[in-house]
Amino acid sequence: MSESLTRRDSYDVVVVGGGHNGLTAAAYLARAGLSVAVLERLDHTGGAAVSAQAFAGFPTRLSRYSYLVSLLPESIIADLGLGLRLASRSTASYTPVLRDGAAGGLLVERPEGQRTRDSLRALTGSDAEYEAWHEFYGQVAALAGVIGPTLTKPLPRAAEVRKQADPVLWRELTQRPLGEALERRFRDETVRGVVATDALIGTFARMDDPSLVQNRCFLYHLIGNGTGEWRVPIGGMGAVTDALAAAARGAGAELVVNAEVTAIRGGVPGRGGAEVDVAAEGGTRTLRARFVLANVAPWVLAGLLGEDRDPAAKPVGAQLKVNFLLSRLPRLKSGIDPRIAFAGTLHLGEDYSDLERAYAEAAAGRIPSPLPGEVYCHSLTDPSILGDVPEGTHTLTYFGLHLPATLFDDPATRAERKELAVRSAIAVLDQHLVDPVESVVAHDSDGRPCIEAKIPQEIEADLGMPGGHIFHGDLSWPWESDTADLSTPAARWGVAAGRENILLCGSGARRGGAVSGLGGHNAAQAVLELA
Repeated sequence: MSESLTRRDSYDVVVVGGGHNGLTAAAYLARAGLSVAVLERLDHTGGAAVSAQAFAGFPTRLSRYSYLVSLLPESIIADLGLGLRLASRSTASYTPVLRDGAAGGLLVERPEGQRTRDSLRALTGSDAEYEAWHEFYGQVAALAGVIGPTLTKPLPRAAEVRKQADPVLWRELTQRPLGEALERRFRDETVRGVVATDALIGTFARMDDPSLVQNRCFLYHLIGNGTGEWRVPIGGMGAVTDALAAAARGAGAELVVNAEVTAIRGGVPGRGGAEVDVAAEGGTRTLRARFVLANVAPWVLAGLLGEDRDPAAKPVGAQLKVNFLLSRLPRLKSGIDPRIAFAGTLHLGEDYSDLERAYAEAAAGRIPSPLPGEVYCHSLTDPSILGDVPEGTHTLTYFGLHLPATLFDDPATRAERKELAVRSAIAVLDQHLVDPVESVVAHDSDGRPCIEAKIPQEIEADLGMPGGHIFHGDLSWPWESDTADLSTPAARWGVAAGRENILLCGSGARRGGAVSGLGGHNAAQAVLELA
C-alpha cells in the first residue's frame, strides 16, 4: 500500500504524520507540483480515521476511533476528486427518558418536522420548548452559514463575523458561558442537556466554565458545511482516508509507513528549510525539506523540536470509546422502533443536571455514575460495513463524556477503573432497554463478547495523541482577533508553529479538530503562498 523510504534525501515538503490532515495537505501540494513525502510511524496511514476488523470471526469493519463526518468541506472532496459518499442519518437524535416510572423519549427528526414538535410537547407539556428550540437552532444555523464558508479561506477577523451574526447569539456564544444561554432559553432538563452535549464531546468542562472552551466545542459541532450535519461515510471512516491516500499518491506524493520521526531541526528565521530525522527500515536518516508540516499535536511537535515542555500543559483527553457488535438491536422500554431510536445519536444520562453532576464527580476523582454518553449505530445507515454476517447483526458505538485521562493516571488501578467505566456505560443504556446489552452482544470465534473499549491512555498509545485528546488540545475560535498580526501566510491560515518553514497541519492548527481536512488544506495553502 505505502512505499518504503526511497534513497532521496531532499523534498519540497515533508509531512510528519499520515493522518487525514497530512494526507489532505500532501494531495494538495503534490497536485501543485511539489515533491512531498508523508512519514507515518504506524504500519498504515489514516490516523484516527480508520476502519478495521475488531472481532475475530466477523468481517465487520468498525470505525475504531473517529466515527462521523461533519466538518469536512464539500470543496475539499471536490478539489481532490475523492468520490466519497456521506450519508445523512434518518434520525437526528433520540433521548430515552424515565419520568415518574414511565418510559418515554425525545425524538428529533432529520429533517425536523411535526414529530419533533409532538415529541417535545409530549415531554414538556407545551409547545414552549419547541419554539425555543426552533428559535435557538435557527439562529445557530444562520451563524453557521456565515462561518462555514470561511473555514477554507484565510482567517477572518472577529469583527467580520460579528457584524453578520445575531448580536444576542454572538454574546451568548462568544462572550458568556454557554450554560447561561441554555438556562435562560430552555426550561426542561432533558432539552437543556441534549443541547449542551455538543459542547462537551471530548471536552472536560462545566457549562459555566469562564474559559469558554465548552462554547468553542459547541460551535465546531454545528458549523460544518454551514449546516453542522454529522454524516456517515459509506464504507466507514477508513473510506475517507483511503480516498485521501489515493489522491495524494496519485498526485505523486510518497507515503511512507513504519517511519517514525525522532527530531526536527531548523525553521530559524533567515536560514530557511528544515531537517527531519526519521527512523525507518532499521536505521535513521535525515531528510531535508523546504517546509515541514506537522500533522501531530503541538505538544508532540515541541518535543520533536527539542523544546522544554511543561507537563502541566500537556492536553488531557476526556472520553470513553466503546465499540460493540450486536446480534440484534435491543428493544427500548419506551416502545419506539429501535431502527428509529438507534439511527441517530442516542443520548444517555445527559440531562443538564446529570452533566453537571458527572463533571463534579470526575473532577473529584471518581468515575461518574450514571455516566453521560451517546450511542451511534452506523450499520443502520451503512450496512456495507457489516460484511457477511447473520441477519440482524449491527454495530453500536458508545462515546462517554466527562472521563478525563487523570481518572486513569495510576497504572495500578487503570484496568479496574476502565472496567468500572465500561460497566457504568452499559448500565446507563440498560436502564432504558427491555433487552440488556449483554443479552444481545455477539460473541467472537473465541467465545468472547464483541466489546472493544478505549480510554484516553489507550488512544495516546495507539495514535500518539497526547493525553488521548481527540482535538490535540483545546479548540480555538475559527477567527482571529481584530488586532492580531496576520502578515504571514502561516498566521493568515492559522497554521503557525512559531518556526519559519515549520507549520502545523493537524487538529492542533487553528480551525483543526475532528475529521475535517481543514488543518491539511490550510497548511497547504500557506505553503503555496510561500513556495
